[in-house]
Amino acid sequence: MTHAFPGALDETSPGRTPVMLSIAGSDPSGGAGIQADLKTATALGVYAGAVVTALTAQNTLGVQGIHPIPAMFVAEQLHSVLGDLDVVAVKIGMLGTAEVADTVADVLREHAVSHVVLDPVMVATSGDRLVPEDAVAAIRDRLLPLSTVVTPNVPEAALLAGVPVDALDDLETAGRRLVDAGATAALVKGGHLDGDDSVDVLVTADAVHRLSSPRLHTPHTHGTGCTLSAAVASFLVRGEPVDRAVARAKDYLVATLASGSRRHVGAGRGPVDHLAGR
Repeated sequence: MTHAFPGALDETSPGRTPVMLSIAGSDPSGGAGIQADLKTATALGVYAGAVVTALTAQNTLGVQGIHPIPAMFVAEQLHSVLGDLDVVAVKIGMLGTAEVADTVADVLREHAVSHVVLDPVMVATSGDRLVPEDAVAAIRDRLLPLSTVVTPNVPEAALLAGVPVDALDDLETAGRRLVDAGATAALVKGGHLDGDDSVDVLVTADAVHRLSSPRLHTPHTHGTGCTLSAAVASFLVRGEPVDRAVARAKDYLVATLASGSRRHVGAGRGPVDHLAGR
């Protein structure tokens, strides 16, 4: 199918605003998903669009229901946005089904986008499973090779890399596996591990960076993964190199966690505060 947009500005037109595009599920409670991504980009001074892949019924207590958007309509949303806006970085979050994952991969191969940040959302912070088994293979085989940065947590890294991740050194091992599988860089998040510090490991083909911050003991962590990956994508839109984008994104996340720990949104695990310091 040909997607033409008559009257659209030429991509080389001066003064066009660079855009971060979130491809993710909707969280009606506002703490995660596309809502978190849009808040993050706005807080960081970046214009953002959003393609919805799934509707969820969720809140700070957990996920009560998931309604996937048909893959054909996800594709239609993507063609509409990528055919018009100057999308510099795409952040991919919850995809819902293998068919949607394949569709996103097909469309991204058709449209040239400078950066893809893949947050392989498979398990919510609350522990709820968010994707069926067949979607894992589609994410690993189709989307991982397109990613500038992939940002799995410990269980997601173990699942994608096929290795146990139980200690700090395992983060680097899993990250190397993910880079070998096609990602330009892998940011393996260590928040699930024990210790006084929260350590994330950024692995590229020629370097390993450990990013450490004091562990914040707070139950209000809803949306942390979405916020971090959206921040990485936003800083890439702002022209930062990958290592700097990741470091600044982690600093932003730490600030939102600290501020969110002092707020009480909902009756369960509340969200981070995307407007921290503002």
